Amino acid sequence: MTTTGITALDHGPQVVAEWLNEICRELDWAGRKPRAYMLLRATLHTLRDFLPLDEAVDLSAQLPVMVRGIYFEGWDPSKTVPRPRDKTEFLDRIEAHFTKEALDDPEAAVCAVFGLLRRRTSTGEIEDVAHAMHKSLRELWEMSNHRVAMGGV
Repeated sequence: MTTTGITALDHGPQVVAEWLNEICRELDWAGRKPRAYMLLRATLHTLRDFLPLDEAVDLSAQLPVMVRGIYFEGWDPSKTVPRPRDKTEFLDRIEAHFTKEALDDPEAAVCAVFGLLRRRTSTGEIEDVAHAMHKSLRELWEMSNHRVAMGGV
């Protein structure tokens, strides 16, 4: 494999694989990296779209290069999600990506991604993100924090 000599780019696929492995372990999805990728992508896109513009950009600055690419893929900041942007709408948008095989527990799936973000970005940034969201979505962030504290992946 040809390398660029730029660590962030050369290790980018490995970082994404590590993130997908963590999601698979958390959700007991052995051998289901495509499903984990779909969940990661859907959650990142929905999170990005539910955040105020400044906060969406602030979060992106803490993501690894390839994950940041997934996060921004297809983004049009002029197309905002209508309010109320609550937990039900958030979960519905993610579940819409799983047409062939529905998520057994959408909240647990989102919490797995939120927990991963919590482990891989600064506490301050995650607190800013959580507080920028509807109260019902902050509950998911709190659930993910509890899972991380209890020894989740």
